[in-house]
Amino acid sequence: CKDVGHRLSGSTGAAAAVEYTRQLMIAYDFDTVYLQPVMVPNWKRGPVEILKIMNSKKRGVIDLNALALGNSVGTGSQGILAEIIELKGISEIQERKNELAGKIVFFNGPMDPTLLETFSAYGAAVSQRSSGAARTAPYGAKAIIVRSMTQSLDDVPHTGSLRYQTDIKAIPAMAISTKDADLLSQLLKDQANLHIYMENYAEMLPEAQSFNVIGQLTGTLFPDEYIAVGGHLDSWDVGEGAHDDGSGCMQGIEVLRVFKSLNIKPKRTLRAVMWMNEENGSKGGKAYANLSEMRKEHHIAAIESDRGGFVPRGFTSTGSAKQKQQLSKWKILFEPYGLHDFDRTGGGADIGPLSKQGTFLIGLLPDGQRYFRYHHTEKDVFEAVDRRELELGAASMASLVYLLDQYGIKN
Repeated sequence: CKDVGHRLSGSTGAAAAVEYTRQLMIAYDFDTVYLQPVMVPNWKRGPVEILKIMNSKKRGVIDLNALALGNSVGTGSQGILAEIIELKGISEIQERKNELAGKIVFFNGPMDPTLLETFSAYGAAVSQRSSGAARTAPYGAKAIIVRSMTQSLDDVPHTGSLRYQTDIKAIPAMAISTKDADLLSQLLKDQANLHIYMENYAEMLPEAQSFNVIGQLTGTLFPDEYIAVGGHLDSWDVGEGAHDDGSGCMQGIEVLRVFKSLNIKPKRTLRAVMWMNEENGSKGGKAYANLSEMRKEHHIAAIESDRGGFVPRGFTSTGSAKQKQQLSKWKILFEPYGLHDFDRTGGGADIGPLSKQGTFLIGLLPDGQRYFRYHHTEKDVFEAVDRRELELGAASMASLVYLLDQYGIKN
């Protein structure tokens, strides 16, 4: 993370990460290390991002901590100056659709702090970011602003991907910090005619050539049965992408390194996969699955780590009743090490396309209470990852891979 930095798909950082992980797996003497070509989106943030409250009677002009959302269009040099309207969530669009024309829509639905499971809170709130622009543009909205997806109250904006619809005009979108979201909401209560000025230069360039990076230990008894493990190599263009998802990549590589260092010859073929472009397109996961299908490969299981490098608490999974039952039987082996949660449904965005093969999809489940402090922000740096917690996650994944390799998994 420190040497390469952030790794947005299509960037020089992403290219450097491809070469770094390739060289690392070669140095570990994996049986095979290779690159798998994939065309990826090439979005650029641009040099300037400005978001200001322009006419507060109490405080005058106020600069807001903001980041353009990934895949967003920019405003260009002319910027956008418009009155702002606050919505508490996607569900309010329909009832207030006649009020949106010519305005900047401010989505201020917070992640629910009463939910113990932070990813559930994220899932309930993130539609504001992902589809808010596409949902409000048909009613004449000029742009959107989104409260950052975090339960923390701080000055750090969180970026993240949005999705446009091809038949609907694309409008600019930015995220603001939670403190600024609270400030803006309070000012609107006292002054309904607040105006915001937005200026940024984000743009989507033509697709760029990139790669998934794959290291392999070939199976001795069942080489045509595959177990894939890894994370996504790309990150957002702020911070260093340490928790999201440098940690998952290093854990995937570590699984195979552990097998090598202990001189364990796997029965089945193990692959450490660094998928490219999870953040704003998932092209790497789709390309990997499509090529695997063309080659008629059979992945019996795939494990993805994409919830940060925190202390492991269990595994999520998606598969048949028999597959989930077999995983549950192994739970007793992990409980002495603090892994006890094996019941949740899940897997990962990059391994999801493998479901067509009947692959048992598994996700490492770390403690999630701190993840959204760092997610998609400048704070997601190498120093934010605890080495012992990262190693515990890798050891947990290696242990499960060993069981899957030794005993297989039934459909």
